[in-house]
Amino acid sequence: MLEITPKELKLWQDEGRDFFLLDVREPHERDIVSIGGELIPMGQFQDSLDRIPKDKPVVIYCRSGGRSAFVVQQLVNSHGYIEVYNLAGGVLQYSDDVDPDLPKY
Repeated sequence: MLEITPKELKLWQDEGRDFFLLDVREPHERDIVSIGGELIPMGQFQDSLDRIPKDKPVVIYCRSGGRSAFVVQQLVNSHGYIEVYNLAGGVLQYSDDVDPDLPKY
């Protein structure tokens, strides 16, 4: 499974790199903290594949990296996606490594 670190993700964002950022947490979690991207909760991604592009890199995140790793595996193994990255450590690690002002939960 491909992974990207929070610092690498921040670099991609700062460079304006063309990629799709996907948040697979629940809406109430996003209300607490967000690092951007489109919200498609893990339980709904199978019904929302048309919203996830295959023609650009996809970075998927959740709170700590577990749910996003599951979705990465599903997209690659069952749906033919190629360049899909799990955000290592999720939004918690992003807060630690990139923006300590982000709230943790």
